[in-house]
Amino acid sequence: MRRVRATPALPRAAGACAALLLLTACGADGGGDGDGHAPGAPVGVTAAAGSATTVHVMWDAVTADPGIRVYEIYRGTTKVEEVPGSEHMVDVTGLKSATVYAFTVRARDTAGRLGPSSREVRARTPVAVAADRSAPTRPSAPRGRVVGSRAVQLSWGGSTDDRGVVSYDVYQGGAKIHSVGGAQTATVVTGLRPGTRYSFTVRARDAADNLSPASAAVPLTTAPGGDDGRGTAPTGFGASTHRGGDGAYYIDLSWVPPRTDGVVTEYQIDLDGRPATSLVWGGTAPRDRATYSFYAGRKAGESHRVRLRARLPDGTWGGFSAERTVTTGEAAP
Repeated sequence: MRRVRATPALPRAAGACAALLLLTACGADGGGDGDGHAPGAPVGVTAAAGSATTVHVMWDAVTADPGIRVYEIYRGTTKVEEVPGSEHMVDVTGLKSATVYAFTVRARDTAGRLGPSSREVRARTPVAVAADRSAPTRPSAPRGRVVGSRAVQLSWGGSTDDRGVVSYDVYQGGAKIHSVGGAQTATVVTGLRPGTRYSFTVRARDAADNLSPASAAVPLTTAPGGDDGRGTAPTGFGASTHRGGDGAYYIDLSWVPPRTDGVVTEYQIDLDGRPATSLVWGGTAPRDRATYSFYAGRKAGESHRVRLRARLPDGTWGGFSAERTVTTGEAAP
């Protein structure tokens, strides 16, 4: 499978916001004057040092009508990060070592209204250690149990490090989905899918950002629930072809990302029933409509079947979109 960094084509719809490399949601930063109330304060906010210069901040999703557009993360009174409403964690970087920092989170809805601050949480970065190239040992004896249809509880034996373990990162497959402080050897991972098989591993991190080998895998299957998986497929999927200035034909795709508890940055494109391309956004991934074009050859009159699916924030692949058939050199219907 070929992996590429996404360079989406510009949206074709009139009036759409466009960027040369990445697509972002349209919207104003100022306060809105629509009906309703501002979103509530985020709850479940935690902060833990990830290294001598980073702190990992997490919070629970805020429910609002209309929905949440962005979360704003503040260090003291200074806004230091802003993430899409589909994300509920962030690594705040560029910090000083051996320093206590205070963080709050605020939600801004799609009408532009900014909600109140969450409770303040504090984290202390550890002392920086020069020329530390020794990674922590592998976390031992990982265990887990299912907690209903959308959560699991994990625990593991602590790692050792010559300078001390600062944090533990939890992975599902190859995707990092959670992080906890170095003094913690258990956690609950939420936002999972009902009736889905997962494989979790844990890695330890020290103050110099050295990562341990991954622990043994913990396979778990969440309890059945009302989610049949259809909600994880990209929607509004369309496909057409065009001839480029080089004389070759290209397949143009357009879709709406699945609405998930977190951001989607990777897609797998299937061509004629086989994986053709792994599409990875290297920056801000689109949250509304996304587009992408890829090479289809130089011959006119060739038909292809195409579909795609998203790698979800929990590390699993979601459902496939509807399949479309396109023919090179043929005008779109």
